[in-house]
Amino acid sequence: MPAIFTVDPRSGIPLYLQLIEQVKRAVALGTLDSGEQLPTVKALALDLTINPNTVARAYRDLEREGVIETSPGRGSFIRSNGATGESRRAVTDVAAAALDDAVREARNLGLPSAEVETLFKRALGRWFSAREEA
Repeated sequence: MPAIFTVDPRSGIPLYLQLIEQVKRAVALGTLDSGEQLPTVKALALDLTINPNTVARAYRDLEREGVIETSPGRGSFIRSNGATGESRRAVTDVAAAALDDAVREARNLGLPSAEVETLFKRALGRWFSAREEA
C-alpha cells in the first residue's frame, strides 16, 4: 500500500490525533474502502519514522470509535459493516475539527464571536446555495 499518511511533529497536534483524522478523512473521501487493510503498526511507524506506540494508540482509538477493526495475526481493516454510517460520521468529525481550528484561529486573532459568526454565515452563503439546502 502506498503511503497516504503523513505527520508533522511541529504542528502542535499530537501525532496519534493526526493519524486518526487522516484515516477518518480517507474513509470519508473513499480513499480507503470498507474491508481495506491498513498498514501494520510497525510498517506505518517505520514509514513515518515515529514510535510504534503512537500508531498503536491511533489504531486503538479508531477501533473504539468503530472506524476500523483489528484481527490479531491478520491486521487492521476499515470496518465493512455499517461503513456508510461510519463514513458519514467520519465526514462530520473531519468537518468539526476543521471548524474548531478556524474558530480557534479567529479567537487567537482577537475577533469577537459576533464577527466570527458573521464571517461563518458569509462563508455558508458563498459555499451553499438555498437550492442545495431545500
